[in-house]
Amino acid sequence: MGKQCNCNYWDCDYNCPCCNFVHTCGYFECDEAAVAIARVKGGPLAPDINGTVIFTSIAGGTEVFVKVNGLPPFEPAQCNQPQIGPHGFHIHQKGCCQVGDPANPFLAAGEHWNPTKQPHGNHAGDFPVLFSNNGYACMAFFTNKFRVEDVIGKSVIIHQGPDDYQTQPAGGAGKRLACGVIRHMF
Repeated sequence: MGKQCNCNYWDCDYNCPCCNFVHTCGYFECDEAAVAIARVKGGPLAPDINGTVIFTSIAGGTEVFVKVNGLPPFEPAQCNQPQIGPHGFHIHQKGCCQVGDPANPFLAAGEHWNPTKQPHGNHAGDFPVLFSNNGYACMAFFTNKFRVEDVIGKSVIIHQGPDDYQTQPAGGAGKRLACGVIRHMF
């Protein structure tokens, strides 16, 4: 049996403000919505990047909202130089945004987070790419591949190029431009 709603909303099929789920009369199975945040900062390859990624528990999964400024503009691949943008965007295994090697930063964040050992393109941490619109990107999407509690303590990485969602194990998205550790938001 679930616990009684703390807000005392007892109407059948009411969308409770405690947890945003529709419940039967007076009882539900969840607590207040879990929320986590990552404040993303650019490293030596793209120091102007800054933004926020917010993870919110909703019915059936997690809503991810991202707002970023300072992204490099699109540049097609030329003369053996990789394409820049749209930008690969992923959860990585470790919550460590130590720069390390300035020419290849944020390796301390580890590889893509892949708790179910899926081939690339289906990792829980694989997200849609970010499109730079004069340096700005904003998007929201839903995933049922994880709960907010699962990603706290991991990191979010923005990559130099697009994810092809095929190359194993990480999608060929290039160097890591920005990083943010995912923390519980109180």
